[in-house]
Amino acid sequence: MTKETTSLSCPTCKKPIEWSDRFPFRPFCCERCKLIDLGEWASEGHRIPGEPAFDDVLSGELEQPGTRH
Repeated sequence: MTKETTSLSCPTCKKPIEWSDRFPFRPFCCERCKLIDLGEWASEGHRIPGEPAFDDVLSGELEQPGTRH
């Protein structure tokens, strides 16, 4: 019985990679592509579709006085 390896493209640079131990940063091809993707999420370049859970203008009202740790 042979073990099939799943192939996919790096989400950042589109380089073809395989889902194996040869690519420790999978689904990215390298650490650089992984960090580029993280930066996109941190700067809100990537977003999950949908309505916000709360309005940022009123988010300060969600904290009760005296409950901060």
